[in-house]
Amino acid sequence: MEAKEMVAALIKRARAAQKIADGYSQEKVDELVKAISWAIVKKENSEKIARLAVDESQLGHYEGKYGKLQKKIRGVVRDVAGVKSVGIIERDEKKGLLKIAKPVGVIGALVPCTNPEATPVIKAINSVKGRNAIIFAPHPRTKKTNTLIMNIMRDALKRHGAPEDLIIGIEEPSMDASGELMAQCDLVVATGGAGMVKAAYSSGTPAYGVGAGNVVVVVDETADFKDSAKKIMLSKTFDLATSCSADNNIVLVDSVYSKMLDELKAVGGYMCSADEKAKLQKAVFPDNHLGRDHVAQTAQKIASLAGFKIPESVTFLLVEEEGVGPAHPFSGEKMSVIAAVHKVKDFKDAIDKVNEITSYQGAGHSCGLYSTDMKRIEEYGLKTKTSRVMIRQPQVFGNSGNWDNGLPFTLTLGCGTWGGNISSENITWKHFINITWLSMPIPEVIPKDEDLFGDIMKE
Repeated sequence: MEAKEMVAALIKRARAAQKIADGYSQEKVDELVKAISWAIVKKENSEKIARLAVDESQLGHYEGKYGKLQKKIRGVVRDVAGVKSVGIIERDEKKGLLKIAKPVGVIGALVPCTNPEATPVIKAINSVKGRNAIIFAPHPRTKKTNTLIMNIMRDALKRHGAPEDLIIGIEEPSMDASGELMAQCDLVVATGGAGMVKAAYSSGTPAYGVGAGNVVVVVDETADFKDSAKKIMLSKTFDLATSCSADNNIVLVDSVYSKMLDELKAVGGYMCSADEKAKLQKAVFPDNHLGRDHVAQTAQKIASLAGFKIPESVTFLLVEEEGVGPAHPFSGEKMSVIAAVHKVKDFKDAIDKVNEITSYQGAGHSCGLYSTDMKRIEEYGLKTKTSRVMIRQPQVFGNSGNWDNGLPFTLTLGCGTWGGNISSENITWKHFINITWLSMPIPEVIPKDEDLFGDIMKE
């Protein structure tokens, strides 16, 4: 069967299921959300998914993938608990407005091989919360993982009296199948590389995509250096840097440079020599483009691929970088446990360096600051150009929502117009619905010009 026909058949099944879900009450929707979520976070199921994801993809490690399933899914369930997503979801008596939530229809979801475990589950939760059906197009490298996840969630739907086809996975994925899904569905939600996101926006279907990651963090002289180093290490090494939120560039003001390098080494960092950096660059950027062999691998394997050895205690690699741009490839995304270190004169230069780096790669995604100076923290937020600014937090845990911050849990991060995205928010259930604004007449109140224009009227 050709891709067009195959996808059309899946769309037909999904539409039939969604038509049934369209009549569900809020209570039924919330029951199904809990059912599919609990089915995944059950220890035995999370263990199976995490092991298969690592075995199949050969990317990341079991602990990271199991941890994502346990924390991120619970976080999303917490965020949607008690939230109205059916019928009238908001009333504004003063303005005479009612907001009514309605399903999008059939959602087409693209899933990357770097994060094949929790990403589809979170998208399914958001889809069901909005009474939609969703069809997943996984990366061919992790198709078995996707099928396992789909079967677990579909079984949960069936046990709770809902049509299984509210959640469908393409079992034999291909570029043609993904293209057809994007063309035939009602909304595309694409999480993955730049090529995938570009295809989503070019499909002719409304789409939420995410920009490329290349997280930059700054450490100033007011920071707790040990704490900063530990958190940078945690962010850099989690699941062997499969996440686009892993720290990629560390910007240090001159007065803390040596001290922070010592602290980073103390938590498992290895500063490459000039010769090792040259070898690493040749291995990681063959033909001046980001390669694949090093992606989400251990520091030891990466060093071996580059032709040098490092101690077994090393968990991430550091390279000193003096510039930004194509001539300095380590300033860009690396998808690995490698971080570039930049020395700057002062805090003003640090902000300039952050904007320079994210303008090269990672526009609009995320940046961070380790500082205790509130004036600097606010200045950093005002002058940097990313959708998320994390203060004294590991990026990979925090910017997609965490128990110790107020950001919504997700694994799809909008990057705003900086990153070529329509949204600068963490993509959640509210992006999976349409809203009808019902307007009632209210008493007419026309403001006076003096109230509108004030002293400008004297010109």
